[in-house]
Formats: sequence, C-alpha cells, structure tokens
Amino acid sequence: MNPNEFLSKLHKYEIKIRKAVTSQMRGNFHSIFKGSGLEFSDLRLYQYGDDVRLIDWNTSAKGHGTYVKIFKEEKEQTVFFVLDVSASQDVGRSNRSKLDTSKEICGVLALSAIKEASHVGLLCFSDQKEKYIKPANTLKHGYRTILELFKLKTDSAGTNLKKMILFTLDVLKRRSLVILVSDFIDSGYEENLKALARKHDLIVIHLYDQRETNLPRLGIIPVFDTESRKTIWVNASSNWFRNRMKNLFEKNSEQLDQICKQNKANYLAIDASEDYVPKLVKLFKVRK
Repeated sequence: MNPNEFLSKLHKYEIKIRKAVTSQMRGNFHSIFKGSGLEFSDLRLYQYGDDVRLIDWNTSAKGHGTYVKIFKEEKEQTVFFVLDVSASQDVGRSNRSKLDTSKEICGVLALSAIKEASHVGLLCFSDQKEKYIKPANTLKHGYRTILELFKLKTDSAGTNLKKMILFTLDVLKRRSLVILVSDFIDSGYEENLKALARKHDLIVIHLYDQRETNLPRLGIIPVFDTESRKTIWVNASSNWFRNRMKNLFEKNSEQLDQICKQNKANYLAIDASEDYVPKLVKLFKVRK
C-alpha cells in the first residue's frame, strides 16, 4: 500500500466513524478531542464562600492576603499518540499485523483530532525512541504525522514500555489526551502507567492476535521470538501449553483493565483482524 492509498483508507474509516458518532451520539468528535478540563487563569483575594481547596498557599504565605486560584475551561487539547512498534507487534495475518491495525487506529484518530484543531503529537517506540513528533495543530502537521507513521522503519526489535511512558511524562508538560497503543507484551511498566493515568487523560488500546489466545493445534512446532531473536520448540497441541498461553493473555488483559479503572483511564482490547470501528464508536460513547 502506498501513502496515498493509506490516506484514502484512513479518510474512509474516519468518515465511517464520524457518521456513526453523529448518528448514535447526536454529537460529533468536538467533545471527544476538545479539552473538557480546567486550566489556571489568575489569582484573586479570597471571598466568603470560596472553596478553601482553591487557596494558593504559596502566594497567601507572602502576607498580602489570602488568594484563591481562578480557572478557565480549556478550549483546545493536545492529543498525543504513543505507539508500540516493537517486533512483537509485527505479528498477525500476512496482510494485516497488529502493527498495521495500530497504525490505522492512530492515523484515523489523528486525522479526526487535527480536524477539530487539536494539537497532535506522536511517539513511536520499541526499547528506544524510534520517532518523536512534537505536537502542533495545523492540517499540514497532521498529514505529516500520518505519513511519518506510514513510512516508519524501526531500528530495534525490543520493547521497553516503562522507559517510553517515562519519556511521555517528561515531554508533556500540560494535561493532554494520551492514546497508548501496544500489545503490552512487557513487564515492569505498571507504576509508570498509573502515573501517566493520574497526570493525563489516558486511553489504553490493547492490540492482540487470535493466535495469541487460541493457538492452532499444529503439534510440535518451532516458534521464533522476534524480540529476542531466538527459536524455541513448543507443543501447540498440548492442552497445558494452550491454556497457559490463553491464561497469560487474560491475566495481562485483566490487569490492564483494573489499572485503568482504578486510575480513571479508558481501556479497550482490539483483535487486529477485526473491524475496530464499532469498538472505537463505543469507546467515544463512554467518554462522552
């Protein structure tokens, strides 16, 4: 698929999602990608009846009176995509891997966000930073982001979610909508994920392939680990092995869902081979 075909496909999905959102929710993407929080605007002297939680103690401590913070509604928002491009994402059908679906989802949402004048940024990662595009809100920037996503060639096969979440926390100074897309085949990232959810409005999209949860009964077969670059032999017909694979995925999925619920983030699991549009529409309905 060339860049023009890729953009054409994204436009088609974006129109499909927009129509579904408009018809089912009697609204549009405006409320999804516009900031709904509050940002600091000014200070004024405390008045009887003001919420004491709004007192700015640092300013008040200077002895010139008790001051409270004034906030205004955020009129625009940064939408920042954090995309796992490690080798484990390059798994799936020959014409549709987890990474293909991940790129499409990010592309569709980036296209929609930029049309709502949101600032859009992108971080693609493996066990290192593969591509970082600083947020901006022009249509030209949006298309550049999508084309960079399409053309991306990775330098490393590994995964380091912990490190890349920390990078995201460092570069995003203001509260943003962060869309994290990964297969989450990693460990030790949980505390950083909680910190990300506390600081930002977080959507976690968990990509998986059917063969990771329902391995075909093929007997004893060689399995190549694309990240460690090693081949191991497994018995794909063994009930013990099949159940272990399924249980590992379900445990990981449940843990992610629980972290998101506890930290007021959205969690969505998507099979890379399925039509993801209905699930995205459902997610937007929950968010609205």
